[in-house]
Amino acid sequence: MAQPKTLLRKLWDAHVVSEADDGTALIYVDLHLINEVTSPQAFESLTLRGRKPWRTGSIVSTADHNVPTTLRARGITDPLARLQVETLAANCARLGIRHYGMNDPHQGILHVVAPELGITQPGMTVVCGDSHTSTHGAFATLAFGVGTSEIEHVLATQCLRMAPLKAMRVTVSGKLGTHVSSKDLALAVIARIGTSGGVGHALEFSGEAIAALSMEARMTLCNMSIESGARIGLIGVDDTTVAYLRGRPDAPTEADWPEAERHWRGFVSDLGAVFDAEISLAAEEIAPRVTWGTAPDMSSPVSGVVPDPDTLADPTRRAAFRDALAYMDLTPGTPITDIRPDKIFIGSCTNARIEDLRIAAAVVRGRRVADGIRQALVVPGSGQVKADAEREGLDRIFRDAGFEWRDAGCSMCLGMNDDRLGRGERCASTSNRNFEGRQGAGGRSHLVSPAMAAAAAIAGHFVDIREFEGDRR
Repeated sequence: MAQPKTLLRKLWDAHVVSEADDGTALIYVDLHLINEVTSPQAFESLTLRGRKPWRTGSIVSTADHNVPTTLRARGITDPLARLQVETLAANCARLGIRHYGMNDPHQGILHVVAPELGITQPGMTVVCGDSHTSTHGAFATLAFGVGTSEIEHVLATQCLRMAPLKAMRVTVSGKLGTHVSSKDLALAVIARIGTSGGVGHALEFSGEAIAALSMEARMTLCNMSIESGARIGLIGVDDTTVAYLRGRPDAPTEADWPEAERHWRGFVSDLGAVFDAEISLAAEEIAPRVTWGTAPDMSSPVSGVVPDPDTLADPTRRAAFRDALAYMDLTPGTPITDIRPDKIFIGSCTNARIEDLRIAAAVVRGRRVADGIRQALVVPGSGQVKADAEREGLDRIFRDAGFEWRDAGCSMCLGMNDDRLGRGERCASTSNRNFEGRQGAGGRSHLVSPAMAAAAAIAGHFVDIREFEGDRR
């Protein structure tokens, strides 16, 4: 009788070209996503070596990090950013690579575009020069970020050498409470295991609470798995996965659908499969969370307070907490609900899908952004998300409330474009990282869910979305 396998092992075994005695393997890559920031050097090196991509049909490209999200007709004003975007387009045109240019209706953040078009499919290996490629693991794919030299290697050979990973199962029992999101769940997991707890592992999420999540919510969860130190986040295929993919432009045709679905449904962990590590959480115990520090594991329930570093026994962690509070200009014991952001950012590959915008719009409908908020941005994750939102009237809801409605792109997730924080500015952000300077030099980032960010915009400070009753006009 065959030994039960984890989902990680099934994906690994399906893509091994060769394997060394130490377990290191040459892995075949099915889908290669490229952007303007990490690909130019790889293409240049490939050209200098007189080589071409092994399989251009496996590559999908769009500019997302550097593109402006407003006044796009004016073009990109920063010369380096403009050069990167133009170089990507030129490389793709020269080599016949599928590319969604800055003004293409499907342009957007790669980790939003590929799933919504049905390009990402169960059982694949997916790589990209971006750490949050883990997003695609929501579709039971072996998906992870790679560096510039690895990008070149995949372009040239369609393969990548990888060290073996361990499998960690994160089981979430029960049902998430009203207004508690997969973003809150992700922050709770990271707070539990730390930013290095997942190092060397692929995290597979399972349990009743995971099965109840939409695909958009699952993508958020897998997107954030990298913040625990894990290389990969995984969720097995089920009815929700299959229903999401049906009818998308790059999904299998109706004639091929039965065979594709049969193949996909095998990408689940077998009953009795042994994991290298296991953790469990009760969904009912998870509350909306807010990060107060400079790493994703530094978060508290919104009903809590900024912690006191002196209560920590570990001197290294105690020092890290002190440094974080100094940078964030926060005092131990401060209620989370007393923290007042200057700016609001709803967007990024973590939370810029149509479901995220619907949730945020439901909070702000008929309300106004508080006077103390200097700027509130809503940045769709793709041109398709933007078009869908506008058809539903979500853009009008946000504009009426005082938000700025933007074009698709990474935007204020990171300080690489015109959307950024000023020194000392505090942001309620739906993105994935709160490192020092992540959203702009000297900026202070608080990671939250779309609903929590929207409520903070209206109240002018963090509030418990479960109890929010802001006035409507």
